[in-house]
Amino acid sequence: MLKYTEEHEWLNVEGDIATIGITQHAATQLGDLVFVELPKVGANLKKGAAAAVVESVKTASDVYAPLDGSVVEINQPVADDPTIISADPLGRGWLYKLRVANLADLDGFLDEAAYANLIA
Repeated sequence: MLKYTEEHEWLNVEGDIATIGITQHAATQLGDLVFVELPKVGANLKKGAAAAVVESVKTASDVYAPLDGSVVEINQPVADDPTIISADPLGRGWLYKLRVANLADLDGFLDEAAYANLIA
């Protein structure tokens, strides 16, 4: 089950690994993506800090780390071809995987219904 942030990121957590990307709403608002900067594997991220950048023909936006943890994998294909994010933001368009420092921090994220209410 996906969890969402108010900053329009999604998380899919399996064990202590969270796969993170931007939501369909965010991808639609950004428009055509032309550049993606991903964190480095091994980087230690702090909740709320900028972790990645997505740039469209309209604007550049930071993607924030929703949790403390270390980056264990990045999705290099989206850096090579940012249109993957627009085409499939909740699937092939994921950005990076984070080993979660504290699983208790997963409480408090939005579920699908709460996120839908947020963007309505």
